[in-house]
Amino acid sequence: MRAAGIDIGTTTISGVVLDTEAKKVLKAKTIQNGSFIKAEHEWEQIQDVSVIRTKACALLDELLEEFPDVEGIGLTGQMHGIVYLDNEGECVSPLYTWQDGRGAQPEFDGKSIVQEVYEKTGLTVSTGFGLVTHLYHCRKEIVPEGAATFCSIGDYLGMKLTGRKTPLVHASNAGSFGLNLFDSEKGEFRKAVLEQLGMDTSILPEVTGDVAVLGKYKGIPVTAALGDNQASFLGSVGFRENTILLNMGTGGQISVLSDQLFSGEGIEARPFVNGKYLLVGASLCGGRAYATLEKFFRRFMKRATGNDEPLYGLLEEMAREGKEQSDKMEVSTRFNGTRINPDIRGGITNLSEENFTPEGLTYGVLHGMIKELYDMYQIIYKATGIEVNHLVASGNGLRKNQVLQEISSEMFGAELSLAIYQEEAACGAAVSSAMGVV
Repeated sequence: MRAAGIDIGTTTISGVVLDTEAKKVLKAKTIQNGSFIKAEHEWEQIQDVSVIRTKACALLDELLEEFPDVEGIGLTGQMHGIVYLDNEGECVSPLYTWQDGRGAQPEFDGKSIVQEVYEKTGLTVSTGFGLVTHLYHCRKEIVPEGAATFCSIGDYLGMKLTGRKTPLVHASNAGSFGLNLFDSEKGEFRKAVLEQLGMDTSILPEVTGDVAVLGKYKGIPVTAALGDNQASFLGSVGFRENTILLNMGTGGQISVLSDQLFSGEGIEARPFVNGKYLLVGASLCGGRAYATLEKFFRRFMKRATGNDEPLYGLLEEMAREGKEQSDKMEVSTRFNGTRINPDIRGGITNLSEENFTPEGLTYGVLHGMIKELYDMYQIIYKATGIEVNHLVASGNGLRKNQVLQEISSEMFGAELSLAIYQEEAACGAAVSSAMGVV
């Protein structure tokens, strides 16, 4: 079967046509998202929904024109964020993205929504998650006028393609709206807790645990959008056990398939498909840490020489040399904190006169990026006993950096291979559509 998949990422929008039987990508195309809106505050991270919709639909139409025999359309996109809709299913707000910081602002007697939720319920939540964003709006009395419900950007695209007036949100996206505010085992929001926090739960969207068919676009069935993490796992690992999907994009992430519902410090049990879960640990500053290092060196280079060219090639050479140092500095790359504690910051330890070199710092940053994820895996392992014998690497941060691949394999003690498809999430969306249509 030929299936199309669309992935609405934070910075790019990708589309593929996949032969699901031959497991072959027939066409792949990625375009810039380019929809960020300049906001009043730095911590506001919002995007223009109409721009995203126009670009995603144009990309899908281009794929369908070249491959008119596509039999299913699957969707995915950035998780956690929400867009508000009115009773007619029309957008009445920007997309409040996963990077949005309003939930961490100390605007309520010196406390943030994240802090308030913890003090009132004992539950840990994170800013950028849709339910936290909505609670902030409720407390400030700034819920967009006419808002009847909300959904993810992938859900919204599904509605526009099929003419639906109400969203049908897959549990993988619904769970992403609020760590601990969604019951992954039951597949439903914790309404009693949300009401305790002052939310009118009638605004919550309908949730499904199935890869349900939403309707048709140009006669082709369109299935409910998956969260991009779940879609990436489906597209690169499938249902293989004892395998970690190691992703390094703007942030970092590990995901492992499990029949067990477990969550620990910094670990989420996210709904997957076929009644299974993904145990997920995520760092806020994965590939961004390396980009920050590159900016550091480039700033020095520009001041010293006037040259402002990218330095990633040079950095990898330096990392290779830093890897050979016997006594290494240790770098924590938690530059933006963690989901549990946004106030934590990174640091450098074990410095000596010998290892305090550009090469040592470059290697230390790469090592720190993986070490944060490895520590999360140790939490999973100690609680579940899930052993890992294989790593599947995805994201350009890993694909383009051989030293980072070597660090990952050595630290986890497992063989590493690159994901077959470069557009893992879009391919996973296409696979999910094949599952839903059949």
